[in-house]
Amino acid sequence: MSVGAVRVPAMSDAQIAYSYSRASELDLAAGLLGLSTSGGLTPSGLVARPHFFSGLLTRAAPAAAALIGLADVAKTRYHDARAVTFMRDPVVTCNGDRLRFESFSACGGVYARLDVLQEALDGDVVELGTTNVDVNVPLRKALARVGGDDPLHLAVGDDEVVATTLDGAVVEKKVPLPERWLRGFAEVQVIASRFDLRASLGRAEAVKFVRDLPRRGVLWAVPAGRSLRLAARPAPGAVCLAGPERLAVLAPLLRFATGLRVYGPVVEGAQPMASAWELELPGMRFTLTVSPEPRRGFSGEGAVLDDLTGDTVADDADLVGALLRFEPRLDADLLAEQSGLTRARVGAALTRLGTGGRVGYDVAEAAHFHRELPYDAGRVLAMNPRLRSALDLVEQGAVRFTAPGVAQVNGKTVRLAGKPTCTCPWWIDYRGSRGPCKHVLAAQKVSAQVEVPA
Repeated sequence: MSVGAVRVPAMSDAQIAYSYSRASELDLAAGLLGLSTSGGLTPSGLVARPHFFSGLLTRAAPAAAALIGLADVAKTRYHDARAVTFMRDPVVTCNGDRLRFESFSACGGVYARLDVLQEALDGDVVELGTTNVDVNVPLRKALARVGGDDPLHLAVGDDEVVATTLDGAVVEKKVPLPERWLRGFAEVQVIASRFDLRASLGRAEAVKFVRDLPRRGVLWAVPAGRSLRLAARPAPGAVCLAGPERLAVLAPLLRFATGLRVYGPVVEGAQPMASAWELELPGMRFTLTVSPEPRRGFSGEGAVLDDLTGDTVADDADLVGALLRFEPRLDADLLAEQSGLTRARVGAALTRLGTGGRVGYDVAEAAHFHRELPYDAGRVLAMNPRLRSALDLVEQGAVRFTAPGVAQVNGKTVRLAGKPTCTCPWWIDYRGSRGPCKHVLAAQKVSAQVEVPA
């Protein structure tokens, strides 16, 4: 390993250089690995070489299997298994009382997260923060050899993860996240915040349900006694499961499972919807959130757009962001009290922070959590073409209100009362299921700024 700056692409048109004070060293005789880290953000500010956590994963076998599952999601393109796939890197956040590992599938339609909770950790939290690392073949092979009684030592720094087993150590170097992952992170936290718990299965029911899943189709899981039954049509309390093959990554974890929790939004019509499937493990949770269709990635869902058009949202996000300290559970009411903002404005600010990768959402705790990804939140417009187009329409004076809640936008009729509608092809195709169109966004922006005719 060479010492010095390592240049890696942080986004499609940018590079980030990481520098190290010395080479990483492994003392085979002592079984000790000394790692050099790069700068990162912590609650105390920017630190040149932070170190987050070092200790034992007391539930080694399920933790190792879950990390392999997380890596499997990251390298899979579910709608086209034949496509050439470049494996992307999981994100690791130390929130003090837990470690969170997150990844997206190569197609962007499956979000996976492993929460290793305090009862499965035995070690020292040196600092809080976030990093992302490459979990490649050597590390996967090391994890695959972890047995039920094998110790697993995990050290998390800002640019490295080291998994130590009885076979030695494997070091994985940090590489950046692709832009579509950031958009996916932003979208999934808004979509998941609309989910409620729909079903909770015990161990036996969870194992049978997952093992009996068909391989294809758009299905609806309907509560039936202590389990779930699959149906072709939605029913009250149902959860959509589009592409059940996307839950196959749970199968190797079933031997450790203690239960399965299922989350989803209120069913509206028969259109496919996103859902979350949380496998309970000893001291851990492994959650898969799947998009409405195998071919649909979360990055194009448009769920964040409603909260990004307000005039104050950028300033509000700066204010709320300054209050975050890598909390594992953000209290929105407390943030409203501390910031002096309304609850609604705090919600919009959290969405804006999500577009910069600074917050996620945990369905198990029904709360956001703080993390930091290596992206510039100021690039949100470039990553949301509909929002950028809407702001262009406003700047061009293309929005003309003809009645309260009714506007003409570039020849399209927009109605804002109730659930906004538009006569453009985008709205006709998706009926708002993939977020508002550019015409609705533009009308909402102007409506918030001016008094429309009575």
